[in-house]
Amino acid sequence: MPVTSEVDRPETAPDGPALPVNELFASLQGEGVLAGVPSTFVRTSGCNLRCWFCDSYHTSWEPTHAWMAVDDVVAAVAERDPDHVVLTGGEPTIHEESFELLRRLGDDYHLTVETNGTVVPPEGTPVDLASISPKLASSTPTAERPPAGADGEAPPADSGEWAARHEANRIDIDALATLVERYESQLKFVVTGREDMAEIVDLVERVREAASVAVPDEEVLLMPEGQTRDQLADTRTAVAELAAEYGFRYTPRIHVDLWNDAPET
Repeated sequence: MPVTSEVDRPETAPDGPALPVNELFASLQGEGVLAGVPSTFVRTSGCNLRCWFCDSYHTSWEPTHAWMAVDDVVAAVAERDPDHVVLTGGEPTIHEESFELLRRLGDDYHLTVETNGTVVPPEGTPVDLASISPKLASSTPTAERPPAGADGEAPPADSGEWAARHEANRIDIDALATLVERYESQLKFVVTGREDMAEIVDLVERVREAASVAVPDEEVLLMPEGQTRDQLADTRTAVAELAAEYGFRYTPRIHVDLWNDAPET
């Protein structure tokens, strides 16, 4: 169970602000404009979407976590060396306590929030980089693309119900526009093939039309789908070529190249 081994696992949340934490570790940022930067990752559990290819299955389809008081999360971050902190998930913005954590860390760390772009933090929440990954139609689970279980087992019994919820909620243009207006940002798309590109181009144009700030091509990132080195080997070249063709930016997945699909990397 990929829950950070260094923390206790109480059955209920402690008194006061607390978060369901799946992983808390220091590593290298593997994706996006800050790829390669030493960072402390706080991975919350729970998500409002259900991508069939989720590389954090243990935070969405089968969420696991340990409850940690926000005070304890702040202390655990301080015990680690990086001055960059990545709040990720799951979807961290579904937890109100995530915003308290960001406020507590804002004066001392560069803060990246990795989000699917369906929830906007309260105004004034410190975020140095909003790493926004809108979910394309190709992310929706179907009979042809069922989610793989945590151990490669059959998909969950509620996968059909989640497919409808995921498809209905995966894109919120107003939320995306607000995020790019409010924060330095990157729009990072998981690409499964050339067939995704028309939707990506259309979605970027819709965000540009809705937002009051520019969204330059260099802030649109294409990332190959793949949870393991072998899967990335099959997809990375095609996605890099698509980035060059469309004038967008390609992002590797350094952590997968280095550590495959190991937890806490």
